[in-house]
This record gives sequence, structure tokens and C-alpha cells, in this order.
Amino acid sequence: MPIKAIRQTATGRNGVGAFILQCKRLDFHYCDWAGSSRGMNQFLTHLLPTLASTSPSIEIHVSPRPSHHPVIRGHYINGREKAICVKNLEMQQVLKKAELLRDASGEKLRRVKGGKAVGSLNEGVRGIWSPMHGAGKGEDMFGR
Repeated sequence: MPIKAIRQTATGRNGVGAFILQCKRLDFHYCDWAGSSRGMNQFLTHLLPTLASTSPSIEIHVSPRPSHHPVIRGHYINGREKAICVKNLEMQQVLKKAELLRDASGEKLRRVKGGKAVGSLNEGVRGIWSPMHGAGKGEDMFGR
């Protein structure tokens, strides 16, 4: 009787097999009349179709907002939203800001505590070194 190998099927693990963009929607607000929206208006007519075709998983909403500065607003799957004012920017600069919002995670920016390059949940085996460790009662830290 021949032995047959069992086929192993892949199990889904979040983030291991596929990358999911964190940005779910980009809103573009502009003004037809104001001069501060000139770069945004050029972006919407020339570069927005290419941005939309390169990232089909993101909804894109374009809406006029008369008498206001142009704004790009990103909505993320964690429920947060980020907004960037793009007044008086050129067409390519508006594209860079839109790509920045598209590629962002939606998390708040936070400072790395302790200035460590690598953070870990586990402490080191040797502990934290201090010049006061190891000095006896009658000795200073240099062993005198």
C-alpha cells in the first residue's frame, strides 16, 4: 500500500501573507476661485487619475469648498484621520503630500522613549549598568 503525503494548506496570518494599506479614503477639498488652490486644481486635473489608478483600494472623494484653503484628508482603518493643508503648493508638492497620507499608518506620532534604537519588552539579562553598582560600603566606585 503506497503512502501518500498530506498536502499542507496555508493558514492566514494577518500581515504575513498580504499587505493591507492602512488608508481607506482620501478626501480632496479645493476652491475654484482662490489662488491658494491653484496647485491643487492642477493636481486634480493632471495627476489625480494616475494616483487613483496606482492605488485602487483607496476611495477618493473630491469636493469643492468655496472660500477655504485646499486640504487633503486621509481616513484610516483604525478610525483616525489626518489632514494636511496644501495652500500655495505646486502640483508635484501636492502629489507628495497625497502619497504621504496614503502611505501613513494612521497612528499618532510619538517619541521613542529612552532614545533606544531598538525597543524590547524583555529586559537584558545583565540588567542596566550604573557606575554605583558593585561599590562596597567602605569603597568608592574606583575600589579605593
